[in-house]
Amino acid sequence: MKIYGDSKSGNCLKVKWTAEALGRPYAWIETDIMAGESRTDAFLAMNPAGQVPTVVLEDGRPLAQSNAIILHIAEGSHLVPEDAYDRGRMLEWMFWEQYSHEPYVAVARFQVKYLGKPVDELEPRIVERGGQALARMELALKDAPFLVGEAATLADVALVAYTRVAHEGGFSLDAYPAVKAWVARVEQALNIRD
Repeated sequence: MKIYGDSKSGNCLKVKWTAEALGRPYAWIETDIMAGESRTDAFLAMNPAGQVPTVVLEDGRPLAQSNAIILHIAEGSHLVPEDAYDRGRMLEWMFWEQYSHEPYVAVARFQVKYLGKPVDELEPRIVERGGQALARMELALKDAPFLVGEAATLADVALVAYTRVAHEGGFSLDAYPAVKAWVARVEQALNIRD
C-alpha cells in the first residue's frame, strides 16, 4: 500500500498511525500540499479532488478521505468494535470529527502555525467552535477512558490527530484535563511517537 500524505497534516498522520498500529506495511510518499504536489497531473489522475491523504491499495485501486481510508485499513481489527451499536457510535464520532472538530481546531492550527496568523486575529467563529468541540470531548471523556468503550477505536484515531496539536492553533488543553489525559492514553495505545 502506498500512502500519499503530508506529514504536517493530522488527516494524513491518522492513516499512517492506523497502518502502523495494525502492522500493515506501507510506503509513505511525502506530498507537500503547500508546494502544489497534490495538484500535479499524475496525482489528479489518482485523486481528482487533489487532496491528501490518498492511498493506492495493493491491487492498484486508489482511495481518498482519511476516515474512509482508516476504516478500510482497520476493517475486522480491534480498532473497529464488533458490536453494531458501538460501531455506530465510533462512526458518529468520526463523522462529527470532520464536521464539528477538524474545520475549527485544524483550521486554527493551520492558520497560526503555517500561515503565521496571530491567534487574536483568527475568525472568532473558528475559535468559538473549536472551543465547543473540545468542551464536547471533555464531557464525553470525564467518565470514560476512550470515546467508545474501554479500548481505543478509530474514533480515537480520528480525533487525536488534531486534538493533540490543538495548542498550535491557540487552544490550550489545560482547560480540558480529561481530553489531555485521553490524548496521552491514545498516544500510548497506538504507540504514536511523532
